Amino acid sequence: MNPKLRTLQAYPFERLRALLDGVRPEPSLAPLNLSIGEPKHPTPRLITDAYVQALGGLSSYPATAGSPALREAIAGWLKRRHGLSRLDALTQVLPINGSREALFAFAQTVIDPVPQAVVVCPNPFYQIYEGAALLAGASPWYVDQSPRNGYRCDWSSVPEAVWQRTQLLYVCSPGNPTGTVMGQAEWAHLFELSDRHGFCIASDECYSEIYFDESHPPLGALGAARAAGRDDFRRLVVFGSLSKRSNVPGMRSGYVAGDAALLAEFLLYRTYHGSAMSPPVQQASIAAWGDEAHVIDNRRQYRDKFDALFPILSPVMRVERPQAGFYFWAGVPDGDDTRFVRELYRQYNVLSLPGSYLARDTADGRNPGRGHVRLALVEPLEPCTEAARRIARFIAGSSALQPAA
Repeated sequence: MNPKLRTLQAYPFERLRALLDGVRPEPSLAPLNLSIGEPKHPTPRLITDAYVQALGGLSSYPATAGSPALREAIAGWLKRRHGLSRLDALTQVLPINGSREALFAFAQTVIDPVPQAVVVCPNPFYQIYEGAALLAGASPWYVDQSPRNGYRCDWSSVPEAVWQRTQLLYVCSPGNPTGTVMGQAEWAHLFELSDRHGFCIASDECYSEIYFDESHPPLGALGAARAAGRDDFRRLVVFGSLSKRSNVPGMRSGYVAGDAALLAEFLLYRTYHGSAMSPPVQQASIAAWGDEAHVIDNRRQYRDKFDALFPILSPVMRVERPQAGFYFWAGVPDGDDTRFVRELYRQYNVLSLPGSYLARDTADGRNPGRGHVRLALVEPLEPCTEAARRIARFIAGSSALQPAA
């Protein structure tokens, strides 16, 4: 067996199952689940129709690089969304089977597993970054996000000696679970570090289309590179997905775009990896990337939920509206996130996710996710609102959750 498999930690949802093992939730209350970020809004009809109409394509093998039409559809959307003057669909865009598999596979492509190779990533973080680093033969270095720094990564906390050994940097903007969005100055700083030390940047932007002000979409890495005069996107690749944008998590469709030289190597890896997208999914994806009306309505539904839940939760726990995404990254009153999740489930049949399960302990023993819970507002408005009401009643009625005087 590959000994690197022993370095992997349990996935957050495995830990959640263990935490709740043996807990019997209140049977008089219907179960409500805010623990997992799985979109629940209906899949748009234009996507399902395109999928069904393309079923005849199942009789042929698809190309790993995808069809030219799909790559053109993705490139066209990226240029419109990020104000790009040029993006070559044939050399700077590849379709992927959802961002998760590609975020993992990219590390296997670019990491040279020499001793002390490093992959830098946020903390808390999407656990694929860590697993990808470990299985590629590198060590993760975690950059904390905490209330002290507005839940932003403090890149200045990374020692120069670590940057010198860094081969890949994962960033997530809008952030999971924090919902923070990186600005131009932060991107410029990372580009300068990449130029100085030669590492690649992998920007995870799967939440980029869940935002709340139609006139101010979140800045993406490609747009930041364009503004910095880096139209070649050197050492930069961006990952996006239809899962959240278009409510098709089961379709597993997304893109990677950026540095043509990196994508050529990534395509070589994927040719052997066996990760071609099926023809019906390609056709459905073309339809999705070409339509914005359903995405605007999707954002409206999330905006309505944040508008409804914030007044319920803000009086009883530390909670802020995210800049983007569909999570509340909420502080629990007594700082014990695992007890909060367990007791909320037992007393009110509401599932949430401990923030400490999404982060790693720092050298001084702190965990930047501890004391938080991630609440995913993916269910329809009424179930989400009912869950918030139960959380408020739970906190108000539990003296054990109140912070010590």
